[in-house]
This record gives sequence, structure tokens and C-alpha cells, in this order.
Amino acid sequence: MKAAVHNRYGPPAVVRIAEVDTPSIGDHDVLVKVHATTVNRTDCAYRAARPFFVRVLTGLVRPRRTVLGTEYAGVVEAVGSDVTSFTVGDRVFGYNEGAFGTHAEYLAVPQDGPVATIPKGVTFEEVAPGPEGSHYALAFIRKADVRAGQDVLVYGATGAIGSAAVQLLKHFGAAVTAVCGTAHVELAKGLGADRVVDHTAQDFTMDEQRYDAVFDAVGKSTFTRCGRLLKPGGIYLSSELGPWCQNLLLPFVTPLLRGRKVKFPFPKQDQEMMRFLGDLIEAGEFRPLIDRRYPLEEIVDAYRYVETGQKTGNVVITVVNTGVPEK
Repeated sequence: MKAAVHNRYGPPAVVRIAEVDTPSIGDHDVLVKVHATTVNRTDCAYRAARPFFVRVLTGLVRPRRTVLGTEYAGVVEAVGSDVTSFTVGDRVFGYNEGAFGTHAEYLAVPQDGPVATIPKGVTFEEVAPGPEGSHYALAFIRKADVRAGQDVLVYGATGAIGSAAVQLLKHFGAAVTAVCGTAHVELAKGLGADRVVDHTAQDFTMDEQRYDAVFDAVGKSTFTRCGRLLKPGGIYLSSELGPWCQNLLLPFVTPLLRGRKVKFPFPKQDQEMMRFLGDLIEAGEFRPLIDRRYPLEEIVDAYRYVETGQKTGNVVITVVNTGVPEK
């Protein structure tokens, strides 16, 4: 099968298209013919081994998993002898961080893993970018214990995580202030934000409103800068470790101060999450935001674009080009 592979860590150019063996499946696995996948910040981090300690998970000298990719949507091509949850021909989507392998024509996944059926009327390209940003956003919401009626600010509201966070927060009944650039103000409103702050026109950390939670969905701010935005007992969360990895330490320190807190979410990946996201997509309450699409053969260009930090929402990779929307 055709796949995007990398045999060493480094910039986007280390990735190349090659022929590799189609994965085999065990008794409890399904083989998915991948129609669409994505390139996201997670893929970039693992490909470049940044931060360095990710090598503990991926291989100290060179990557153990040569085919990257975390998100996918496709059709079940074969099933193991003990599979009962899916049948050949089912349209499915899922998340595969750790095992990776979605930047390829075929993928083997366990039937009880983070995989679910695609809602009717939704294309492969529309649903493939559903899991990555939203599973981080959902982890934020659950870690902060956001409840209906609370005020939440989302910095980076039009990225993959931020655009998912705005929509999921509205689902849970929060009042959302989105922070983005001038060009994306109307987009943020369309995602459901109750209020939008243009960070190119004003310093969002000087906002007069106070919040129950502040989500830094792009990891470009700090608790020091954003702390004044929080109500007493309010919670700051970031998608990154911080300049000095302080977001891993502050969750232990700030509770001792009996005031505003820092929490660091560790996302949960399971089938319940995937089914929940599928239900929201089917109900029209969550729409993965798509910036650009690239064919698999141009995945290096996709990596380069993602690493500019300028993407809006998600970058989709088309593996199977049918020419017409898949239903």
C-alpha cells in the first residue's frame, strides 16, 4: 500500500511517499481503507520529536512508527474473526494517537478502540478532522468542570482545538468569548461565540470581563498574563506545556494559594468519546472546521503549511479521491 513514511526525525522534508506492507489484523481488529486523514500539530510534534522527551515514546534515535497520522475516516475492508461491532462496508472514523498509521491507504485498529460509525450524510473529508482538536477541547471542558451559564474565554478560537472548544462549550451551555485575529472575527461568531475579542486590535489580557475559565488553545500565552482575567477560583488551561514547562508544575502549586488555579488536561481517547462526537456532528452541534485539503502525494506541503501556525481549523489529506461526496 501507499503511505507517507519518515525514517528519521526532522523537518517536513523527512517525510516521503513509499510502498509499505498492508497491515495485518488480529481476531479483534478491523482493517480500514482510509479515504481521508489530516496533518495536525500532534503529527508535527512526533515527526520532529519536539519536545525532545517524546522520543521516550517514539524511539530515542529514530522513530519506531514510520507512518504517522492520528485521525482518519474510511470504510471497513476486513474484520477479524471475533469482531462483532463492525462489518465490512461500514463507514467509520477514529483517532489513533500512539499507534498512528493513518497517513496510509490502510489502517488496522481494534474494534473496541476510539472508532465509531460516520453519521449519515457526512463525507469522509468532513468527519476525518473531528477527533483531534475536539478531544483536546473536551479534555479542557471536563478538567475545568465547565457548567451551563459559566463564562469561558478561548484564546486561539479558530484553530483546530479552539474552533472545537467554542462549539463544544456552547453545547454544554457556557457563555463563550472567542479571541482571534481581525480576519476571523465573523468566523468565530459563526462558530457560536457570544462575544469576540480581536487580539490584533487590543490586548485580550486587558479585557474587563472576568471568566470562570480561560482556555489557551494555541499555547501562546501564560498563566501570568492571563491570571487577571479569571474570577476568584477560576481556572487557566493551555494546550502546551509553556515556555519552561511550567504548566506541568503549576497545577500542584496554585491550589496551595487558594485562588486562581492552573490545570493541565490529559485527553482521554476511547470509543465513548468517538460516539459522542459522532452524535454531535449528526445533530449539527459540532462541525470540524477545515482550512485546506491536500492529496496524500502532497503531504509534505501540508506539514509545511501547518507549521506556519497560520492554519484555520484543520488541514485534511485526501487518500482516496472519489470525485464526488461520499454519503
